Amino acid sequence: PEKPFYNLIALPFKHEEKVEERTVYNTATCLKSVYLVADAIFLVDNQRYLRKDLSIQDNLAKINAHVVEPFYNLLCAGEEKKPKYIGAKIIDAGDIIQTLSGWTVIGYGKAQIPRFKFPFGTSNFKEKTAETQKGVQAMNEAISGLSLKCNPSDAKRALYLLSAPPEEMNMSLINEIGTSLKHIATEAIIRSGDYPREKHSLDVTLILSELVNVGKVMEYFTRAIHYISAYKKRWEGLEYEHRGIEDAFRDIPSLL
Repeated sequence: PEKPFYNLIALPFKHEEKVEERTVYNTATCLKSVYLVADAIFLVDNQRYLRKDLSIQDNLAKINAHVVEPFYNLLCAGEEKKPKYIGAKIIDAGDIIQTLSGWTVIGYGKAQIPRFKFPFGTSNFKEKTAETQKGVQAMNEAISGLSLKCNPSDAKRALYLLSAPPEEMNMSLINEIGTSLKHIATEAIIRSGDYPREKHSLDVTLILSELVNVGKVMEYFTRAIHYISAYKKRWEGLEYEHRGIEDAFRDIPSLL
């Protein structure tokens, strides 16, 4: 079988669109072209990660780090060989392929886990409640930090991966995270998995795919159409002016 073909498109900064109007046209052309051939396109809005207090070089480094960070756990979870890092519900390549389709966004959220526990261990009700709240917090952060601002209810497919120390994972935590996602991605088929890791944080990787209405993309297409129309009018105006000069030139008598 043919392997799926995925693209990741980084959209231009606002100042690039303002300085060079053709940037919008080029972006729209790129988006249309990849949409016609790719199985899924990850959309990344550079402007969402821009920080005014950093230099251009530092900004680009930070943006690149933000873009690739969500993919790490996602790509590692299904390839683990050590039993202690293999989840109860594994997300593998098949799950990812079944999720990715059309316009796609990705997000990543993290909640720090306290180093000191309640004295009665994970069976303590307060601790379980705190863990669940941490999970929802990480999911909310993943949603607010999606690579492109969108409406989750426009997604037809979704996937989330929970990564945390094994002792922090329980069914109520996983169910609560899934429920919080279903409340906003109401039309999506949701796949999920867990990835146990030894660290002091609870991480959630989130994918929303097959988005049926991406405002940013439609904005580029609309602006590109206006650009083409305006360009044609300007070109026709120049041609008319040139014809007018040539006609007038022929009427001027020559001394030769």
